[in-house]
Amino acid sequence: MADKYYNNEIKQEKVLLVGVQTPQWTDFEFENLMQEMEALVNTAGAFLDRRMMQKLPKEDGRTLLGKGKVGEIQRIIKHRNIDLVVSLNPLKPVVHRNLEEAWDCRVIDRIQLILDIFALRAKSRAGKLQVELAQYQYLLPRIIGQGLELSRLGGGIGTRGPGETKLESDRRYLRTRMRKIEKDLSAIEAHRERTRLKRQQGNEFNIGLVGYTNAGKSTILTKLTQSDTLVQDKLFATLDPLTRSFAIRGFENFTLTDTVGFIEELPTKLIHAFKSTLEEISDVDLLLHVIDAGHPARFLHEQTVLSLLKDLKMDQIPQLVVYNKIDTLNEPFQPSLFPNVQISAYWEESIELLKEEIWQTCKSIAQPYRILIPADQAQKIYEYQQNTIVESIDFDQVKQNYIVTGFKK
Repeated sequence: MADKYYNNEIKQEKVLLVGVQTPQWTDFEFENLMQEMEALVNTAGAFLDRRMMQKLPKEDGRTLLGKGKVGEIQRIIKHRNIDLVVSLNPLKPVVHRNLEEAWDCRVIDRIQLILDIFALRAKSRAGKLQVELAQYQYLLPRIIGQGLELSRLGGGIGTRGPGETKLESDRRYLRTRMRKIEKDLSAIEAHRERTRLKRQQGNEFNIGLVGYTNAGKSTILTKLTQSDTLVQDKLFATLDPLTRSFAIRGFENFTLTDTVGFIEELPTKLIHAFKSTLEEISDVDLLLHVIDAGHPARFLHEQTVLSLLKDLKMDQIPQLVVYNKIDTLNEPFQPSLFPNVQISAYWEESIELLKEEIWQTCKSIAQPYRILIPADQAQKIYEYQQNTIVESIDFDQVKQNYIVTGFKK
């Protein structure tokens, strides 16, 4: 757990955040990532004592930072009684080992921190298995041949999920366990695939929510579907896929699925580790790309999501961009992605506007029809109402025909 118990009180782990800025990041991008790391530390339940940064032409291959900075941080850790050092930069096994030896302190990187939060958020069996598998995949090279002190993995941030007893097993057991998890996940995925196929064959328009973490996806799902779901102002509040039905213009032909939020500098393979969430929306009819309109790094967030959707081969799915949180803006908003709708998920009129935009977008990607039904075959109208969205029914008195118009998937 992230919290330690002392005299019956909960003591937060004290964290020192470290980041090395290389030429791959501008000053703005690097500062945004460091602020995001602060939010991740907070989400994991720790206390950020301070952060240390260094600008280098490239990362040091042995210790990430320069020798002088390593020594400076060592003194701070001792003086400030730091429990954990978290690195923005991914740590190779040898660098990870060298830093722990130099600082005599637990060290984790951004990926391990995110995995810890995933372990905290996972509720379903599939989600917990995905977290466990991803943690094994990440930790295995750090256990085998690296002399990692397993006793340090018994508690604290970056250790939720598998736990100490599993990590103390030998490599054969770890790999056997990983194969067992993969088999269980395959069985779960087969069941989900049958559920998805059944949903796709129905008359509902299936809509998926995607976006940068904390953009407001869960709030939008709650407001659109009038359902109770977790809404928190924290990163990765949603991990397990959640699908709800909702109606537009009285037609209950729409489903909405929330998914895990994307994040900058998150390896695609880590997203793939949680494909059970994303595969829920791999075959939807429409993606709602939710963006925090007031975030200073909005453009970076937009491009991160678009890039990951491309990596996941989901960029061909029709998108409606939803610029959320416009209530936080102090000046006129200039969108950069189209088509879009600009809303605040907390304004009722905005939710109605979003519903209308979803309706019009679904119409534009659907198959319209106009059919004549003889008066003596009026029962066919019911079939169309059950399997399509019927917009109008008129009757031609002269020809004794019903004129039915609407659209279908």
